[in-house]
Amino acid sequence: MIVAIIQARTGSTRLPKKVLKKVCGKSLLEHLIERVKRVKHLDKIVVATTTKKEDEAIVKIAQKTKVEYFQGSNEDVLDRYYQAAKKFKADIVVRITGDCPLLDPEIVDTTINLFLKTKCDYVSNTHPPTFPDGMDVEVFSFRALERSWLEAKLISEREHVTLYVRNHPEIFRCGNVLHTKDISSLRLTVDEPSDFKLIKKIFQHLYPRKHFFGFKDILKYLESFPRLLLVNKTISRNEGLVKSLRAESLKKY
Repeated sequence: MIVAIIQARTGSTRLPKKVLKKVCGKSLLEHLIERVKRVKHLDKIVVATTTKKEDEAIVKIAQKTKVEYFQGSNEDVLDRYYQAAKKFKADIVVRITGDCPLLDPEIVDTTINLFLKTKCDYVSNTHPPTFPDGMDVEVFSFRALERSWLEAKLISEREHVTLYVRNHPEIFRCGNVLHTKDISSLRLTVDEPSDFKLIKKIFQHLYPRKHFFGFKDILKYLESFPRLLLVNKTISRNEGLVKSLRAESLKKY
């Protein structure tokens, strides 16, 4: 059973309720789910949110779009993933984050294919990253997830689902999908207000023309309007992870 688990919550500090922000008549989470439904190698889609009252809005979106949902820990995201994967009997987990509303299903399928063809425990397109931030996908076995859940002790490893796997290459065999050229400096994710400005422009230009547009369509549009990339150019990749690792490091001293 291959299960895509989309993590989403409304409590983002940098851009609160970002997954609920609307463009072209739909929330960003609805757009993401619409795109994930186009992935060929999936048996089930689950939205994993928290038990907080404000995240009932995310549950309603899952119900509206007719996908499964799970409510778990707000802080221990690893536990939320593990419990969701266990409940829905996942053998293989596809991790997707709610801040990637432009995710291309073809990229997801490519990553799943590499996982299925190899004997890896974990495959992603982010280590090292060559795709834009916002085209991130991770695929891993339930066994790897369960071992991480049992053994991960660091707060950062509980908050960031696959960090324990990546911190222990001696335990887990990992693979990576590379783009033909490194364009990882592009930001197609939604973490900051400036990110949303760019995402909104892309949707407003491409979505009305054809409800599904892919990664190549996005790149073509941005090549035509390169100044758009200046909107969020100064934001670093993985700021959330860097922030939690810094906080963890300070606690040691």
